[in-house]
Amino acid sequence: MNQVAAAKPAGAGPFSVFERMVAWRYLRSKRKETVISVIASISFLGIMLGVATLIVVMAVMNGFRAELLTRILGVNGHLVVTAVDTPLEDYSAVADRINGVSGVKYAIPLVEGQVLAQGNVGAGAGALVRGIRGSDLGKVTLVANNIKQGSIVGFDEGEGVVIGKRMAENMGLVLGDSIRLISPDGDVTPMGTTPRAKAYPISGIFEVGMSEYDSSIVFMPLNEAQLYFNSEGKVGSIEIYVDNPDDVDALKTKVEEAAQRPIFLTDWRQRNQTFFSALQVERNVMFMILTLIVLVAALNIISGLIMLVKDKGHDIAILRTMGATRGAVMRIFLMTGAAIGMTGTIAGVLLGVVICLNVERIRQFFSWLSGTVLFNPELYFLSQLPAKMDVGETVSVVLMALVLSFLATLFPAWRAATLDPVEALRYE
Repeated sequence: MNQVAAAKPAGAGPFSVFERMVAWRYLRSKRKETVISVIASISFLGIMLGVATLIVVMAVMNGFRAELLTRILGVNGHLVVTAVDTPLEDYSAVADRINGVSGVKYAIPLVEGQVLAQGNVGAGAGALVRGIRGSDLGKVTLVANNIKQGSIVGFDEGEGVVIGKRMAENMGLVLGDSIRLISPDGDVTPMGTTPRAKAYPISGIFEVGMSEYDSSIVFMPLNEAQLYFNSEGKVGSIEIYVDNPDDVDALKTKVEEAAQRPIFLTDWRQRNQTFFSALQVERNVMFMILTLIVLVAALNIISGLIMLVKDKGHDIAILRTMGATRGAVMRIFLMTGAAIGMTGTIAGVLLGVVICLNVERIRQFFSWLSGTVLFNPELYFLSQLPAKMDVGETVSVVLMALVLSFLATLFPAWRAATLDPVEALRYE
């Protein structure tokens, strides 16, 4: 101990070499300090796993939201125009005028209807038929760029429909087969309305990566859909795709003026408000719950440092009698605890980044290991597990972990600094 005291130069300031050396010696494991070393190791692992878990979970939820938003807005319009009084019979002229609005990419007239779809196997399933012009279908790049079989060339000229890959698999359909569509809004007869049923050849199969769309949407030529749903010469809505989906409010007035007729506008946030609000609530709750992991690890730092203070009571007494101030003793134990929190946080960030970069490979590995499908696309909508790290969010997690680790060291460090040199000898 005399050698340690001699290493302290006169007038050494806060966090000097002497204080850092003593703090480092207290961190090193000795045989008689096994319990303290185990607690310190558990605290390190707890903070590392807590930080890594927070980063991974928040990144996956961000990726999940971003992928869903991309696919939802890639298939559905950002603004939807519907008629207020008379049907949209002048849809072509209205769409052309809206296309001229600055900030609008394109406006697409649509005829939509719910049907029962039947294939070669199974009892059939509900589907959404979207009647669309071939030129407009080519503008929906999420679909047009993901045609896995067939083509959308000549879409308007034929009676062929384009269906999702998952629907084709579920119904045992391949390119060239016919899919039977049954609509409850059929022909009106003296005996009432009879369902309308018709078979359409499959001219294309798409896969956008979102199971809800891949298993339920059928694209049909607009003129054919108008005949099928008794909507000759009119459409049900015009979907508008804009350059920046977050700025749809600024475009509503311009679109209403360009329409030159009474219309009702609905934006993508209103149509999906419940869904994305639920995702945001789940994200916030998960952040608070997982923060408890870091908090528990910080509490382990407190218990470990308190035991260290009790074990080092004799050393503290000697340091105080040799001239070490209360501030120096406090800083020594602050650095001891902060070192555990800081290294654990850094290791957690590195582990979290590695997992985020390889999250899909990890999912596939555990699926292979367990023999089950983790994150089934039928339940989670997406065919792959996405992860999107946010820099600001990651920094907030790191700061939160460092602050909790620092706060956990305050009480043990204060207790060590307030030990009376005479009473401290009793800890020996």
